[in-house]
Amino acid sequence: MAFSVGLTRFIISTNPDTAKEILNSSAFADRPVKESAYELLFHRAMGFAPFGEYWRNLRRISATHLFSPRSITASGQFRLSIGAKMVDQINSLIQKNGVVEVRKVLHFGSLNNVMKMVFGRTYEFGEGGDYDWCEVEELVRDGYDLLGVFNWSDHFPLLGWLDLQGVRKRCRKLVARVDVFVGKIILEHRMKSVVENKTVDEGDFVDILLNLEKENKLQHSDMVAVLWEMVFRGTDTVAILLEWILARMVLHPKIQSKVHAEIDSVVGLDRTVTDVDIPNLPYLRAVVKETLRMHPPGPLLSWARLAIHDTQIGDHFIPAGTTAMVNMWGITHDHEIWSDPQEFKPERFLEEDAPNIMGSDLRLAPFGAGRRVCPGKAMGLATVELWLAMLLQNFEWVPSDDSGVDLSECLKLSLEMKSSLLSKAIARPVCFSFKN
Repeated sequence: MAFSVGLTRFIISTNPDTAKEILNSSAFADRPVKESAYELLFHRAMGFAPFGEYWRNLRRISATHLFSPRSITASGQFRLSIGAKMVDQINSLIQKNGVVEVRKVLHFGSLNNVMKMVFGRTYEFGEGGDYDWCEVEELVRDGYDLLGVFNWSDHFPLLGWLDLQGVRKRCRKLVARVDVFVGKIILEHRMKSVVENKTVDEGDFVDILLNLEKENKLQHSDMVAVLWEMVFRGTDTVAILLEWILARMVLHPKIQSKVHAEIDSVVGLDRTVTDVDIPNLPYLRAVVKETLRMHPPGPLLSWARLAIHDTQIGDHFIPAGTTAMVNMWGITHDHEIWSDPQEFKPERFLEEDAPNIMGSDLRLAPFGAGRRVCPGKAMGLATVELWLAMLLQNFEWVPSDDSGVDLSECLKLSLEMKSSLLSKAIARPVCFSFKN
């Protein structure tokens, strides 16, 4: 499909082969930078920085120090502790209200996890919260709103002077607040590093960037952009996916029972599930993959690529400056690619020809593919699988009332549930407790 909006040319692919050709092509090495992304400094961060030495350095730093297998293993104990706190919080909410709005709990846990990895900060679950927590939550929410809005100025440059939707004004106000918040944390880490003298592999991501600052020629504004993007992009995707999975568990009790049986068989009820157990839970992992197929978190917008020179895709000439998108939702719901695509069937991912979801098979590539594949895909998947296992080991998820589950979708920056999931969580007879 090809069309134009103002001065912006678009092509959209719903074919896995064409999609792979686009995402792996050097001609589509860049992302189109919306005005909001530029104003929010993301053109200096990994997601939107143009392909080149600066971008390669950011990818190398994140792959080596934040998303490496060693880093994922090292952060496993903290992920486990966050999962335990979510279980305790859900127990408290059920006892108090009888139902739980899982989105709030999952969002708090996910943001807490990212804040620990990036800034070395943690926050306590429960009502209220300190000013610092409220501030970071508001910054993330406002950023999502601004990046998700359709801005006419992106396609009609003359309108940019007028800023009719107020996007530029709101972005600049938000960036000023982000600069103060992140800048304060960077300063605290600078002062602490003088005293503690940590090596490059110690500490959180701020410490890592400070140790690599001179070697990689990172300015203060670069570090603010990179750190802010890590928090921004790493928060909602995990929470949104887990909410979709739990909604599916409520809607499909037989499938939920199969996961319960698998966890009970492999782990038992006398200890908590851990990262080590996940490879032995193939059905649980199939449930995650099937949810990613039914509800891909970035069905269209996050797949945008920009043609940096004239190129050819199949028989079609694509001029430089064209924005290319992959309609992953269309691919994952195509009858010619998937049998019974509207049916939720995790068993399809237990078959030998099931696609690898990490980017090599475009029948299902929720984390992207090619140069711009999500660098945190392994970390995100490890987090989702562990927390899902913990939430299902400890609870049976059932409808909050007779109205069932509303699976209506809402496309913002990610594909979210239109209505937040309200559910009852019935405690299962586990014989262990979490130690704080």
